Amino acid sequence: MSRDLETDVPGETPLLGALPDALRAELIAFRRDVHMHPELGFQEFRTTAALKTRLEAAGLRPRVLPGGTGLTCDIGRGDGARPMLAIRADIDALPIPDTKTDVPYRSTVPDRAHACGHDVHTTVVLGAGLVLADLDRQGLLPQPVRLIFQPAEEVLPGGAVEAIDAGALDGVGRIIAVHCDPRVDAGRIGLRTGAITSACDRLEVTLGGPGGHTARPHLTTDLVTAAARVATDAPAVLARRIDARAGLALTWGRIECGHAPNVIPQHAELGGTVRCLDLAAWRDAPDQVYAAIDEVATLHGAKCQIEYVRGVPPVVNDATVAGLLQDAMTRRYGAYTIEDTEQSLGGEDFSWYLEHVPGAMARLGVRRPGDPAKHDLHRGDFDVDESAIKVGVELFTAAALLDAERLA
Repeated sequence: MSRDLETDVPGETPLLGALPDALRAELIAFRRDVHMHPELGFQEFRTTAALKTRLEAAGLRPRVLPGGTGLTCDIGRGDGARPMLAIRADIDALPIPDTKTDVPYRSTVPDRAHACGHDVHTTVVLGAGLVLADLDRQGLLPQPVRLIFQPAEEVLPGGAVEAIDAGALDGVGRIIAVHCDPRVDAGRIGLRTGAITSACDRLEVTLGGPGGHTARPHLTTDLVTAAARVATDAPAVLARRIDARAGLALTWGRIECGHAPNVIPQHAELGGTVRCLDLAAWRDAPDQVYAAIDEVATLHGAKCQIEYVRGVPPVVNDATVAGLLQDAMTRRYGAYTIEDTEQSLGGEDFSWYLEHVPGAMARLGVRRPGDPAKHDLHRGDFDVDESAIKVGVELFTAAALLDAERLA
């Protein structure tokens, strides 16, 4: 990171909440420890315990969520008249092996890895909380802040639902978060107003018929043809019933049908995903998908059962809260450290919080500047430039302080 990223923008009144060097070193060590001990969704007991211990050591009172993993922690005291700003992290890992061989903090758990950067998200929110707690002890935190460490982001429909049900948003008026982006250099963030991720649902279809001999398909339901038609025609039907600008796509990843070349089977299965760029279209998607599949299956005489599993809606960044993140990054590091980012086709359960309160997510750059390697998300070799931890912490502390100024 260049020298001019270490201080506030010249000419502006310096903001409080910079990350001390000693705490920066501690956070890097904390991140590496979490990275070495990845835990899957709703199994994050060790991670939760580590967070609870560190927050309590800072004089705070974290509250573990009812399921035993994840926690919330309030910093500062307000008058109760103004809603709090919440800062969210997800703490779970992925069920894939860590293939890195050149770092001392490689996962010690077989077939488990922090390959999506949740260890960084967790560390950044912890660091922001510790800095804000120190400001509060000095009487310099004007507005209380809630930390949310949420389990099971990678498990549909996401641990955010359980956190919300447990009261994580009670008294909260706005919420912010970051997600690691290996396409953006450390020291920078990606930001946009409006949808920044997409909706993602899961679909399982079962077709049934009496079965029969391939010599006499006219006497039965040709289930193989029916399955093939569902696979090809249902997406085509949807393409003509939903505004193309909504970006709804039904894509199959699995078709299973039959066992013998001369036997028309009695059973067929299709599995796939429904992805959608638009929030309104996503809300209508189940009815539209059910109708399209059922019509095609009925046309070919197949009985049809559909299991539509809701995943997550798109993350839609509120303009005001995205502006808060933009102002915070500008005050800390300068406007040139913010770049426009595109809407991703991936899903993120941060979106569930935004069904209740306005919020925004920024993409935190974690690529080492000049590094030609491509450490993409959800790959066993994923890693980050740890200087991004400081950037994330100071982005959040600046946002908390500027949010308080706006509400004053």
